[in-house]
Amino acid sequence: MSPIPRSGSQVPGSRDFLQRHLPTYLDHLAVERGLSPASLKAYASDLEFFGDWLTRSKLPAERVRREDLSRYQGELKARGLSSRSTARALSALRGFYGFAGVHLGFRTDPTGELVNPKAGLSLPKALTEKEVETLLESPDCGRPLGLRDRAMLELMYASGLRVSEIVSLARDRLDIPEGILRVTGKGGRERLVPFGKSAGRWLSRYLAEVRPGLDRKGSPYLFLTPRGGPMTRQRFWQLLEAYGRRAGIGSRLTPHRLRHSFATHLLEHGADLRALQMMLGHADIATTQIYTRISSSRLRRVYDEFHPRARRRGKIAG
Repeated sequence: MSPIPRSGSQVPGSRDFLQRHLPTYLDHLAVERGLSPASLKAYASDLEFFGDWLTRSKLPAERVRREDLSRYQGELKARGLSSRSTARALSALRGFYGFAGVHLGFRTDPTGELVNPKAGLSLPKALTEKEVETLLESPDCGRPLGLRDRAMLELMYASGLRVSEIVSLARDRLDIPEGILRVTGKGGRERLVPFGKSAGRWLSRYLAEVRPGLDRKGSPYLFLTPRGGPMTRQRFWQLLEAYGRRAGIGSRLTPHRLRHSFATHLLEHGADLRALQMMLGHADIATTQIYTRISSSRLRRVYDEFHPRARRRGKIAG
């Protein structure tokens, strides 16, 4: 893939994205993530446009700030992209900067506060409680990493954390006796999130039996890899997808979907919407209110399926 030639002087590093960073990232997607040719083509198209914009802006990728991305979003809008296509382009950027922070030495991720354009209400599909139970039982807890993964999945479902929050969670932010996490979320906002006894038991086992053997460097992070470093977002995604397949969950399982399941199940069992807002870390209650629509949709399906007078089951005799 060759960058589009541009005349004039360049800021050092402003063309590195197209010449070095993007090929490295696409290789990672192909080899490590196993993306299909069609998906790779879509990523390449979106990110090549971003690289060309960097070149024209004389801006190195590692020096991009949030305000720069606001200008880039304006560029996407000027292209006439649909809300869905713009969201896909921004998702590609998030993926790249997540990778760059781990593998390319980028110090900051400017995509943290990016907001996708509104494209109408989209109701996420929550897992059933039985599917969650099967998912949590999927890791092989006879293996150290299986026990770690069980503790991670239990905590993810018990707390509804974002994937970025769970992989960056520090050990000292966990209070097992009280069943409380101190979480720093979007915008640096800190919140208290409770978790249940089941998650507490698995976390206690992980901390006693597995983490000491992984912590070779005195890491502050709660969940560690065999090399002693923190879990990455990409690795968490891979593990969750694999356990979803093992649990027989037909559709693709993502961290966001597990977070949705946490929120939906709480609300269906009578949780207060304001309390749910605080646990999820939503700045605006309107964001949390989507779950009232989800619950209403489920109630409608249950009613239509089981109430004898919900729908006509045949022609009414005259």
